[in-house]
Amino acid sequence: MTARPDVDRTARDPGGDAEEEYRPDPRRWRALSVTLVAGFMSLLDVSIVSVALPTLQRDLGASPAAVQWVVSGYALTFALMLVPAGRLGDALGRRRMFLVGLAGFVLCSAAAGAAPSVGLLIAARLAQGLAAGVLAPQNSGLIQQLFRGGERGRAFGLFGAVVGVSTAVGPIAGGLLLRVADWRWIFYVNVPIGVVAFVLAWRLLPRGGTGRSGRIDLGGVSLLGAGALALLLPLVQAESGGLARLWWLFPVGVLVLVGFVVWEQRVVHRGGEPVFDPRLVTQTPGYGLGAALGTVYFVGFSGIWLVFALFFQTGLGLTPLQSGLAVTPFAIGSAAAAVVAGRLVERFGRLLTVLGLVGVMAGLGATVAVLLLVPPDAVPWAVAPALLAGGLGGGFVISPNITMTLREVPVRMAGAAGGGLQTAQRFGAVIGTAALPGLFYVVLGATGEDYPAAAAAGLGVALVGIAAALVLAVVDLRHGRRQDAADAAARDEADHDAVHGHGHAAHS
Repeated sequence: MTARPDVDRTARDPGGDAEEEYRPDPRRWRALSVTLVAGFMSLLDVSIVSVALPTLQRDLGASPAAVQWVVSGYALTFALMLVPAGRLGDALGRRRMFLVGLAGFVLCSAAAGAAPSVGLLIAARLAQGLAAGVLAPQNSGLIQQLFRGGERGRAFGLFGAVVGVSTAVGPIAGGLLLRVADWRWIFYVNVPIGVVAFVLAWRLLPRGGTGRSGRIDLGGVSLLGAGALALLLPLVQAESGGLARLWWLFPVGVLVLVGFVVWEQRVVHRGGEPVFDPRLVTQTPGYGLGAALGTVYFVGFSGIWLVFALFFQTGLGLTPLQSGLAVTPFAIGSAAAAVVAGRLVERFGRLLTVLGLVGVMAGLGATVAVLLLVPPDAVPWAVAPALLAGGLGGGFVISPNITMTLREVPVRMAGAAGGGLQTAQRFGAVIGTAALPGLFYVVLGATGEDYPAAAAAGLGVALVGIAAALVLAVVDLRHGRRQDAADAAARDEADHDAVHGHGHAAHS
């Protein structure tokens, strides 16, 4: 893989338009730090609430099914908003949409903390998820807009570290807050941080739109939202019997999404602006495979945290804080490796993802061995090296995959493309958080409460998803190398023709 220059004058564009000249913003790194803080808050809120569910249920007198919506409702509306919000950022300006999303997130966090009943808490969490879905695609879009070449890889490395760490440290942060305050501070803590981030974002983020039409493809938004809702709703309600009651929504969702693809192709054919341009998948190198890789990887990556929480807390009797600390080595390894990977991705490209996935598989495989072979009391300590190895591998997966998936996307489409990639990851996360704990309970019942075997089974399914991601990464790596070879041959042929053409001209 050859490195790209730090100044790009044009980029490959499925729409056929050249990108405007890139001029580095002198405040781009400070702007990135602000967006990453906001992104960390929105992603942390996916997992931080889980440890507080028993306390929530007791204080608000809620049923288990109702309190589960505090987590699943946020994940659902978060996922539904990503692509439309990315398109709005492309059209109306990413700074504007980032500020709108951040303001909404802060207000909804305050409302969730002050909610006097579970119904109002669920409503606040649904709205908070929508606001988080507005924020998230602006992060990747702004990175595409503000950085080029090696700097873009480093920026995505930091973004990948935020994605990995926020997912892993949610239970730790929740456990710490519950030790010093009540559950409402899990939401209130977002308010002061969000206010400071809003003020800094107002000052630092670049102004202006991106030159795209402000018209929104309402038909595409409606079809995409309906199809995604039909596929996600049974999954987010899996713990309360959603798969058995709502299974019929799966074929409905597939049919609606097929209709969405047909609709978007018609919009493109007529010269309109689709909410998600299908040419991103069909004509943008690496985008389709990268999105698929992110989906299957997040099936395992997101699901393992619930399996660990169930094993450590229910099986070994650890507190939420102790359970979170037991998986901290994975978070540390992931954060450190993601930053390093961001600096190496322009040089090694997709090879980093392949090596990272091998590392994750080795780490989780060793974790399964520890669970099955080591006495239960020693597991929290004995498992640390294996989790650290898995985390180091994971850090070489997320940020390089984001960089390689989005590297050929035109800046004017960066928001919608980033939203599409994060939607794929959210789909994988929802599947993983439904499937892996479900299997854990099935094996637990079948083995007479053999907790190590149940946890090993859940991690085994995670390994299947990560193996599928490895296959996709190898396919993309081989395709990229063939393309590099073809490009090199074309350049050599062009140079040869130029030399011989010059020689003939001089002779004549």
